[in-house]
Amino acid sequence: MSLTFALRHRFEGTALDIAFEAPDGAVTMLFGPSGAGKSTVISAAAGLFRPDFARMAVKGQVLADTDTGLWVPPERRRAGLVFQDARLFPHMSVANNLRYGQRRAAPGPIGFDEVVELLGIGALLARRPGTLSGGETQRVAIGRALLSQPLYLLMDEPLASLDAQRKAEILPYLARLKARLRLPILYVTHAIDELMQLGDHVVLLDRGRAVAEGPLGAIAARGDLPLALRDDAGAVLNATVIAHDAARQITRLDAGGVTILVPLTYAAPGAALRLRIPAREVILATAAPEAISVQNILPGDVRAITIDAERHAALVELRLGNQGILARVTPDAVRRLGLQPGSAVMVLFKSVGIEVSPG
Repeated sequence: MSLTFALRHRFEGTALDIAFEAPDGAVTMLFGPSGAGKSTVISAAAGLFRPDFARMAVKGQVLADTDTGLWVPPERRRAGLVFQDARLFPHMSVANNLRYGQRRAAPGPIGFDEVVELLGIGALLARRPGTLSGGETQRVAIGRALLSQPLYLLMDEPLASLDAQRKAEILPYLARLKARLRLPILYVTHAIDELMQLGDHVVLLDRGRAVAEGPLGAIAARGDLPLALRDDAGAVLNATVIAHDAARQITRLDAGGVTILVPLTYAAPGAALRLRIPAREVILATAAPEAISVQNILPGDVRAITIDAERHAALVELRLGNQGILARVTPDAVRRLGLQPGSAVMVLFKSVGIEVSPG
């Protein structure tokens, strides 16, 4: 593990007790409702808030251990910080904003030209922040944080102020960043699209506690966690491109030993992709139907069933190849199909219902 974190603190009327471990080079998403403790974790990780108890280490370097009195101050932690508000200097050009972060850091491996290329901001260097769009502004803020030569990145809802179009513009850059630099990143979000497209490891927070943590695919496919109770709940599968069929306008993917069909993509054979399959799009059957428009009809096994009484629904966890998928059906469907842990079923979902993003 490249980052370990533990925090305990009592505020008036509430208490936090949060601990987790983040894998090396992963984007660890802190996900949960307002007041769950996400931003407090970021502040403590940056050294801006000193809790009653804290222990934090990054790549073997201990940055906080209140039991021994160790508390590395913020300016010596080498944390790259990105907030909702980009906090760029309005009187400086983009280039000078970037170099400000670089000047304040010791020499390191992340170069100016690399950051400019990675974030696609070469055409912006001579401009002032007031002339940039929201997505451009956040890309520059991320670039400045990277040029501070961080040991780790802390991102506190960096896309929350952007509309859907601007967010869609910047998400591919963030995906490139995590793939290229492999820095440990703690990322706070309320948005399911950010979680699904960028997350590797997930820490679910609720009322000051970490209620679950683990790889994104494992957490998203569990029906007993708060994430599954959302209307937009769904599984995330890792896949690689097998081949394209231009005549049929489809692409065949390997997803953990099963073949999944999606609308034609332009990713090269062998490329890694990430698939999000909403639970509401998944249909279950005891036998493969004939003459149906659904293109993905795959064998699976029931792992667990959780009843969502509030929505009068059942969340069925399934094994599909060596990965997990989640289906939301009615309790009546569970009874009619005789579903229980261990049941063999056919799992159906439309190709056009799958959300595809770079892996």
